[in-house]
Amino acid sequence: MPKIKIEPARLLVVDDNKVNRMVLSRSLEQQGHQVETAENGQEGLEKFRSGTFDLMLLDIEMPIMNGFEVLEACLNDLDLRQIPIIMTSAMEELDAVVKCVELGAEDYLTKPVNPILLRARVNASLEKKRLRDEQRKLFRTFATKEVAEQLLRSGFSLGGKQVVASVLFADIRSFTTIAESQSPVDTIDLLNQYFSMMFDAITDNGGTVNQMMGDGLLAIFGAPIFFDDHREKAVRAGLKMLERLKEFNQHQREQGKNQLHIGIGIASGKMTVGYTGTQNRAIYTCIGDTVNLADRIQDYTKDALRPLLIDENTRLGLPDEFLVEDLGKIVFKGKNQAVNVFAVIGNW
Repeated sequence: MPKIKIEPARLLVVDDNKVNRMVLSRSLEQQGHQVETAENGQEGLEKFRSGTFDLMLLDIEMPIMNGFEVLEACLNDLDLRQIPIIMTSAMEELDAVVKCVELGAEDYLTKPVNPILLRARVNASLEKKRLRDEQRKLFRTFATKEVAEQLLRSGFSLGGKQVVASVLFADIRSFTTIAESQSPVDTIDLLNQYFSMMFDAITDNGGTVNQMMGDGLLAIFGAPIFFDDHREKAVRAGLKMLERLKEFNQHQREQGKNQLHIGIGIASGKMTVGYTGTQNRAIYTCIGDTVNLADRIQDYTKDALRPLLIDENTRLGLPDEFLVEDLGKIVFKGKNQAVNVFAVIGNW
């Protein structure tokens, strides 16, 4: 069976024993890898967080912060948990090995470390990381970072769960008229530039864009990864979208091209999120009364002549720095009770 060729990698060796650090570093450098070292767990974790490492070899028994504590910190960090960690220790107890595996260690080597075994374990771990990186890159081609990470952690299955989150709908006004006034190539280019701006504004505020419908888009805040301030972040994203659009229109005006105007509606509350479709083709989406309300509010921006509208539930989640205008209670299609709607003017 042919050997898998492993490209040189950037490795971090964390051990409080200077001799052990030197022996491991020398062996790894002879394999062609670039090696950095740390003499305790705290220093190792700081270097791991600030650097771009492909793998860490981590001792268990260390001062200041032991290997178990470093391992647990990495497990709770979405970025660090993707990087393989091989534990190195003189401890041979089964309990120690089990604990390392439970905390996310890729492998376990006992000291003194056999150089042949070290090479094999490091190469195997780097190859697994390469395959996971390729899978993650593929997932992110078709899904957001959050959805991709959830798929990698828990796998794919149809179905949903009820959550409390915020939904943002955005739509370009009079887009049909704009499309009729220019070539299809120019229209596609316009949409690509627009969506690029809007995506950045949304993702920078923790949102997940999960649907694009022609010239409209739907984003969720607080799912699949929940955060308490989902209402505030959704509104900040809406304001950032309007800010980016203003800059975009200035450029369009200077170029003598079509300018865009959008309407944004945000609602917060209970909804069902998850994968819908079939085992062969599915999307991560949200459904429920809150989602429908956000769409209705977005459409109402045409009548209100305000670009960013929110419901009362969203308003209750905003700090005092936000400037809002109470537009009163509106009865939307499909709703039995009137909904208090607010226009977001900005923030201090």
